Amino acid sequence: MFAKLLNFSRHNKMALLMLLDAVLLPFALWCAVYLRLGGVWDPKLTPYLWIFAVPPLWVIPIFIKLGLYRAVIRFLDDKVVLTVFYGVTLAVLVLTAVIVMARISPFPRSAIIIFWMFAMAYIGGSRFLLRGLVRTLDAVDSPNKPVAIYGAGRAGLQLMMALQAAREYRVVAFFDDNPALWGRTYGGIAVNDPSRVAEVMAAKKAGELLLAMPSASRSRHREILEALEPLRLPIRRLPGLADLVSGEVRVDELKEVDIEDLLGRDPVPPMKDLLARNIEGRVVMVTGAGGSIGSELCRQIVKHRPARIVLFELTEYALYAIDHELAQTAPGVPRVALLGSVLDYPRLASVMQAFGVETVYHAAAYKHVPMVEHNPVAGILNNAFGTDTCARAAEDCGVDTFVLISTDKAVRPTNVMGATKRLAELTLQARHADRAASGSRTRFVMVRFGNVLGSSGSVVPLFKKQIKHGGPVTVTHPDITRYFMTIPEAAQLVIQAGAMGEGGDVFVLDMGEPVKIADLARRMVHLSGLEVKDEQHPHGDIEIRYAGLRPGEKLYEELLIGADVLPTEHARIMRAQEYCLSRSELDHHLSALAEACQALDAARAFALMQQVVHEFQAADATVDWVSRAQ
Repeated sequence: MFAKLLNFSRHNKMALLMLLDAVLLPFALWCAVYLRLGGVWDPKLTPYLWIFAVPPLWVIPIFIKLGLYRAVIRFLDDKVVLTVFYGVTLAVLVLTAVIVMARISPFPRSAIIIFWMFAMAYIGGSRFLLRGLVRTLDAVDSPNKPVAIYGAGRAGLQLMMALQAAREYRVVAFFDDNPALWGRTYGGIAVNDPSRVAEVMAAKKAGELLLAMPSASRSRHREILEALEPLRLPIRRLPGLADLVSGEVRVDELKEVDIEDLLGRDPVPPMKDLLARNIEGRVVMVTGAGGSIGSELCRQIVKHRPARIVLFELTEYALYAIDHELAQTAPGVPRVALLGSVLDYPRLASVMQAFGVETVYHAAAYKHVPMVEHNPVAGILNNAFGTDTCARAAEDCGVDTFVLISTDKAVRPTNVMGATKRLAELTLQARHADRAASGSRTRFVMVRFGNVLGSSGSVVPLFKKQIKHGGPVTVTHPDITRYFMTIPEAAQLVIQAGAMGEGGDVFVLDMGEPVKIADLARRMVHLSGLEVKDEQHPHGDIEIRYAGLRPGEKLYEELLIGADVLPTEHARIMRAQEYCLSRSELDHHLSALAEACQALDAARAFALMQQVVHEFQAADATVDWVSRAQ
């Protein structure tokens, strides 16, 4: 029956609550008088029985005015006590006035105070009793899953209340690092020592752990996750405080554990003046604007009020996607979306001249190592000659700053992609060295960083997909390691380095410690609540399979060719001091390389790349697929 009442309309429920109060108020007054008189009825009060029926006539309007009936029973909080206090107190004052004006002398005056206490207990108690019944029915009716929360601070308590309202999860335990909280209960749920996670989770049959520590650092998250990893628990986390404050997410929107939490390196904080220096009030062009790095560059650029942003992209859909996104997120920033190739000098020059481009961020590149390894001519043309063509157009059009997005794979490269990016760096360094002779005023800056989380071709989305489909998770080698950074961090680095560069600079980021990819895969499996299938666990869920190094792939990546680095005004960004080729020597190599590429002679182009990029140690498995087919 009670469940049926819950399905009533809102107005019907309010009417039922008013009816309940209309019964409870006279009953409270009757109890007060009866208690005061010691259980003996005073016949002198019989003519005044109407006084027991009239309190609802003024109390209910008072409650309506105070908003008591607008409160939703299911989400009732402790503030309702204050509302009832005000309402009952006003009701008692009105009752006192009625008794005095009606000259009801037999009415015991002290019963008015007792009535106040009974009315508080009956009205307030009825609300909490109803709330308990509603939540009990919710718990019975809803297929909620028992979960535990790590973090019993304000965020943890808010998460518990949000989950109670959402009815999808049922919180059965808290864990917290603070010993002062151990043993306390919140809403009947005890706070436990984190060392008892396995024991408590098993006893409570909780199948998932929710991290509610939005203000904790990445390194603290990593410590917690490393401690929890052996338990093979599915773990999700509350978004960070910045996301909650900005309104981008709500407190009840739980996320999978970010890979950034597994890596444990706190993001490199940007310097606001550096971010705006080459952007604010300027015309900014991004090549490869639809790619993973290029699109994030665009998102960061529009935050700093450029005079105009020029989106330059070869792929039509990628250009449409970033243009449409910016139209929604930054409608006030003038922009133009242009299709074109970075090898098309006339197109590039006409664009830069027409819009008066002042800053260029060159993100257009082929970056997937095995793909470029088997398409060397296309890789050389796009990555090396494309960069040189863009740089020439920028020089000729008087662009102030040209920033190349490079890679750690350009350091002592073992693959074509890395070698093409190093050759791109060499072309810019030669142009800088030749500035005085050419009369150029363009500053050429290169930014070199490691793997970018979530970018196309990144290992992390691949691992997630493989785990979701039951495995196996493929790792190329047990000992392979990589540096990682987030896409926003990479974009901010590019922008800041461009602002610091004097010309010919190669900037690198202090990226912390490299990460072992096999360990990363293992953690991702464990924190999905699954077991790695290996010799020690033959009945595990997900196998980690080693496929062997891909053509041109290194075991370890480096960020510097030499050991000579200089500090910059940013504590986590360094300036590398590296060799470069003279303009005449480089032009000789580029001319021969262009002829080989024009003739689609992959073998000769490959050999010439080894001559111009001195450190290029080519892999034996490198082969052009077209040449092999022929």
